[in-house]
Amino acid sequence: MDDYSPLDPARSDDEVAVEAALRPAELAQFLGQSRVVDQLGLLLDAARRRGSVPDHVLLSGPPGLGKTTLAMIIAHEMSAPLRISSGPAIQHAGDLAAILSGLSQGEVFFLDEIHRMSRPAQEMLYLAMEDFRVDVVVGKGPGATAIPLEIPPFTLVGATTRVGLLPGPLRDRFGFTAQLDYYDEATLDSIVTRSASVLGIEIEPGAAQVIASRSRGTPRIANRLLRRVRDFAQVRGSGVVTPDAAASALDLFEVDPLGLDRLDREVLRAVCGKFGGGPVGLSTLAIAVSEEAETVAEVAEPFLVRLGFLMRTPRGRVATSAGFAHIGLPTPRQADLFT
Repeated sequence: MDDYSPLDPARSDDEVAVEAALRPAELAQFLGQSRVVDQLGLLLDAARRRGSVPDHVLLSGPPGLGKTTLAMIIAHEMSAPLRISSGPAIQHAGDLAAILSGLSQGEVFFLDEIHRMSRPAQEMLYLAMEDFRVDVVVGKGPGATAIPLEIPPFTLVGATTRVGLLPGPLRDRFGFTAQLDYYDEATLDSIVTRSASVLGIEIEPGAAQVIASRSRGTPRIANRLLRRVRDFAQVRGSGVVTPDAAASALDLFEVDPLGLDRLDREVLRAVCGKFGGGPVGLSTLAIAVSEEAETVAEVAEPFLVRLGFLMRTPRGRVATSAGFAHIGLPTPRQADLFT
């Protein structure tokens, strides 16, 4: 789709800079995920008391919940440098060896989308995480020689949205694994209020609640919607973000009271209207809404499934009676089975 969406995962440089400014620097400033924060705080405090590097940390969960922020906090709390890379950027074992050999003592190495690393690189990472060394292969064929290269102790912070794709031996080498959950509205309300303060936005308490309720349980989306509401208030209002201004702005950007955006509703309308509630295959559904199948599967469907509007079945996507009701269509008899 060519139309702009405030929920679009693609981010401009300005948006990345703003999000960096909104990231808390310490665990005490991190709102939400209280169980993970308590566990991580214990891990880091124990490492500081021992004078050692913390165990490797694996953070899993949907995008936008704070995995990158927590990695930055770990480095800050340990007063350690931070090295950032991503799985797709490491497709050869030599790429990983070059990064690992350049790490300093106690450095935090944040590896985003770790499940998308190549298998040879993952196998090299096993040894580096456990024994703090890598074997660099010199030459080819029968004359090839593996030269062990010692690396200083470091902390790997891996982040993944699909923990099930990680091989077992790699998962087992993490000393601490945390699953990040979606945020409740009260926590998102607090996050929006804090972000507004950081950005110098005058916002009324009720407006923060309106934004939080449409943020899909995700702080990144809440902060993005806050910036769009700020724009609306500055251009078409008094500059103060009121509840009415927030609701009007989000209606303008086609984010409904449940947080569905235009793509979500098009997918739901296609399943309910064009295909009678389904089942319909992913590729057919993607063509019907003029989108890539991956975008439909990774961006729209998870939220629709969470709300109980859509089901993924072996035969294809099926709309529930709640999905029909949300877009104002009568529920066919067969959809009554999926209430």
